[in-house]
Amino acid sequence: MAKKPLPISLVLVFFTVFMQTRLSNQLQESQAQAFFIIQQILNFPRGLNSLDQRQIIDVCNIEPTPYLTVVCYEENITQIHTSWLDRYGAVPGNFSMEALFEAFSALPNLKVLSLVSQGLWGPIPSTIGNLTSLEILNLSSNYLNGTIPVELLALKNLQTIILDHNNFSGYLPSWIGSVSGLTALSLKNNSLNGSLPNSLSRLEDLRILQLSMNHFYGEVPDLSNLTNLQVLDLGYNFLGPKFPALHNTLVTLILRKNKLRFGLTENLTSFYQLQKLDVSSNEFVGPFPISLLSLPLIGYLNIAGNKFHGMLLDNMTCGAHLGFVDLSSNYLTGDLPSCLKPGNESKIVQYRGNCLTNADQRQHPYRFCHNEALAVKIVPHKRKGKGSGSKVVVAMSIVGATSLAGLMVLGVGLLFSRHAFKKTRTRVILEKAITTNPSRLFADAREICQMVKLGPLGLPAYRNFLLDELKEATANFSRANLIGEGSYGPVYKGRFSNDSLVAIRSLKMRKRRGIQAYTQHVELLSKLRHTHLVSALGHCFEYNTEDSTVSRIYLVFEYIPSGTLRDFISRRRPTWLQRMTTAIEVAKGIQFLQTGI
Repeated sequence: MAKKPLPISLVLVFFTVFMQTRLSNQLQESQAQAFFIIQQILNFPRGLNSLDQRQIIDVCNIEPTPYLTVVCYEENITQIHTSWLDRYGAVPGNFSMEALFEAFSALPNLKVLSLVSQGLWGPIPSTIGNLTSLEILNLSSNYLNGTIPVELLALKNLQTIILDHNNFSGYLPSWIGSVSGLTALSLKNNSLNGSLPNSLSRLEDLRILQLSMNHFYGEVPDLSNLTNLQVLDLGYNFLGPKFPALHNTLVTLILRKNKLRFGLTENLTSFYQLQKLDVSSNEFVGPFPISLLSLPLIGYLNIAGNKFHGMLLDNMTCGAHLGFVDLSSNYLTGDLPSCLKPGNESKIVQYRGNCLTNADQRQHPYRFCHNEALAVKIVPHKRKGKGSGSKVVVAMSIVGATSLAGLMVLGVGLLFSRHAFKKTRTRVILEKAITTNPSRLFADAREICQMVKLGPLGLPAYRNFLLDELKEATANFSRANLIGEGSYGPVYKGRFSNDSLVAIRSLKMRKRRGIQAYTQHVELLSKLRHTHLVSALGHCFEYNTEDSTVSRIYLVFEYIPSGTLRDFISRRRPTWLQRMTTAIEVAKGIQFLQTGI
């Protein structure tokens, strides 16, 4: 009986399987041959030293080691990771980057190429553009030079570029902004120079941008639209002078050792995901945003080596994750917060070179920080307004100001001036300078409404008072101690346990704001000490118990028991000489506020 022929369909199936197997074997053999060439070029020190051409068919089954890992998918090489952990071996003397990447071109499905510490040298060849499937390129810790090759632009799937610790030079090309899928760009420790291209702002998927230890200079482009950016490291460059515009989703921000001046951006305190902030060794001036210490996730904070001023308070709070703080070499005054004091061995805190009163590490006298802070010219950023133009913030310092209007814009409140009489010296308080609008807490010093007697200028250091101290001094703010009341709050006479008298103004806050909204203003107020100014002795914040926002501010001043200037002029009938002397003393107080002289 004759055998029945196989159905044609079954024959086709066998033929198809046979051809696919043969093609697969041929493809694998082709890629293995290319890999063998790569191994010879790189002179692998480990993993492949026993491999020869008779074994190349098993490339995808090579056991992973710390030096070499090969990943295959469906018989195609998709990932190559190499690293010389012990620097054993070296590329041969006839090494060629062109030949190396020509071999890589034979791996059409290669998605990850990581050649770390291989001793590679020379520029990246144009043939890198043939690796069209490449998603991750890591050539760090080699001796590569030349410019960043434009052929990377042809790699449409490229997501990560890591070229750290090489000798690349030239500019960061503007076409980098056209690598639309880029999520990580790291070019640390090279010799790149020039300004950063504005096209960086187009990399909307970018999560990591590390350009530290190069020679970049100029302004950092606006990166505020990069909502996915989590790590930004621009340290050890020459960038500045303005603080960059950034989105508040950052987790790590490193701007160490640049040429950044002026102050930190105002919205930095809203970076609630921030875990590491390093702005040390710059030229920053202006107030230190104290609320950075209490950001919910902050673990590392370094502002050392700048010219920040501000007053720290013992009762300030610190974030639960804060493990490293360096406040060294600034102009900070006040008390070291108790949450930063020794006692927690796992927390490292450095604060030498400031003017703190309760600190163990070496400090300057208060006068040093006071004088240095006055000498620093603070130029705030211009901020975009909601209207047609920008709202101009006056740039000035206490020493260099040229107009009282500028002084008001900076928020100086309670303008005081002394004036002299023939028998008794008095001082004038320019009041109505305080508004409970938090952004203008001490803004608008216009009206002379009270006059008090001049006392000696040997005053105690400005400090933070406890609420219990003020309650005890005023018999719990008894109406018997009320000496004045206006639209901005009452003023009480207080007597401390040492019999010293003070005047305490109570200001109720209409809006709920954190302590950082007011610290700059009370710090500025603390510096207004002059022969013709009534001096502030300190302040006290009262908080809302439910959210720790400031509910009331108490300002403590010298108490001088005199009447108002109007009372003196209308009741005592001073001579013209006394009137002229009074006017001169008032002018001297205003001159100090304008010029610092």
